[in-house]
Amino acid sequence: MIKVKTFTSELRIFKTMKELEDLDMQVNQFLAENKIERVISVSDTTTADNSGASMGLIRVLTYEEPE
Repeated sequence: MIKVKTFTSELRIFKTMKELEDLDMQVNQFLAENKIERVISVSDTTTADNSGASMGLIRVLTYEEPE
């Protein structure tokens, strides 16, 4: 069965690389814990505040659930 999982992360000035690494770790942990062997797609998009500044990141993971 194909499923979609969404992960989010707040972006703070001068801490973006650490936040991206934490998000990668969160996704990798999810894949390992759920024994996901087939990832179909990974997509990132940013969220913005009223001024247009990036304030968050949304990562969408599409995967096939093991039988």
